[in-house]
Amino acid sequence: MRKKVSIIGAGNVGATAAHWIVAKELANVVLLDVVEGVPQGKALDLQQALPIERSDVKILGTNDYADTANSDIVIITAGIPRKPGMSRDDLLQTNFKIMSDVTTKVVTYSPESILIIVSNPLDAMVQTAFRKSGFNRERVLGMAGILDSGRFKSFIAAELNVSVNNMSCMVLGGHGDTMVPLVGHTTVAGIPLTELLSKERIEAIVQRTRDGGAEIVKYLKTGSAFYAPSAAAVEMVEAILKDKKKILPCAAYLQGEYGIDGYYIGVPCKLGAGGLEEIVEIKLTPEEAAALKRSAAAVKELCDIIGV
Repeated sequence: MRKKVSIIGAGNVGATAAHWIVAKELANVVLLDVVEGVPQGKALDLQQALPIERSDVKILGTNDYADTANSDIVIITAGIPRKPGMSRDDLLQTNFKIMSDVTTKVVTYSPESILIIVSNPLDAMVQTAFRKSGFNRERVLGMAGILDSGRFKSFIAAELNVSVNNMSCMVLGGHGDTMVPLVGHTTVAGIPLTELLSKERIEAIVQRTRDGGAEIVKYLKTGSAFYAPSAAAVEMVEAILKDKKKILPCAAYLQGEYGIDGYYIGVPCKLGAGGLEEIVEIKLTPEEAAALKRSAAAVKELCDIIGV
C-alpha cells in the first residue's frame, strides 16, 4: 500500500511541498487548510498535472482533519508568515496557539505518524508539537538545518562558480540569527573551504546565510520563502519513507547530546523508517560549541515564554 503524507497548511510552503512529493511519487498526499476552497483547488490542479508528470499518486484537498487519518507522516506548515520588518520571534504567540490546536487534531487522527514541523519560529514550534503530541522524540522533528545548509551551499557555489554537487557542509543550531554554519567542516570537492576563500568572504557568506529568509522577505514584501523550505521538508520525508538512513541537519530533542538537555536544536540526525534513528555527535571547535550553546539558550528563552 502506498504511504500517506498529510500537509497541514495549503499556503505556498504546504502546496509546494505537495508538489515535490507527488512529482517524486513518494506518497499519496492530503492537503489541508482552514480556508475553504484553497486546498481543494490546489489539489485538483496538482492532480491534473500528474498525468503529464506520469505520476500515479493521489492528492486530496480538504478542510476536514478526518481525511488525514492514518497518515504515515504529517508536515505542519500552518501559521502566519513573516512580513517585512517582522522577526521569527514576533510570530511566537500567534503561531504557538495555532501549533497547539493543529497538533492536537493531527494526533487524534494519526496517532502513529511522524511529525515534521516547518512553522516559525521553528525551534519553539517543534518543541510545542513535541509537548502537545505526547510522541517520543523520534517521531517529532523540525525542518531548519537542511534549508540553512542549502542556502549556505548555494552562496558558496555561486562565489566559487562550481557545482552545488561539490558542496559538503552543515548548519546546526536554532533557525535564525543564532544558527551555526560549521565552516571547519565545509568542503568543496573535499577541499576545505578555508583554503578556497578568505576569512572575510567566508564571514560575509555566513552572515548572508543567517539573513537568508529575511533577504527573501524583503524582496517579496508580502510573503516569505517557500521553494527551498518545502524542498527541505520533502528531503526529510523521502529519507524516512525510503528508510535511507540519511544524515541530515534537523531540529531534534536533545537529551544530553552536545551538552544540551531538554530542548530542540539543529544537529546531525540519521533519518530512517523510524524517524529519528540517531543523533550524530561530531567534534566541534570550541567556538562552534560555544555558538551552539548560545543558540540553545535563545531557543530556551522562547520556549520559556510559551511554557513548553
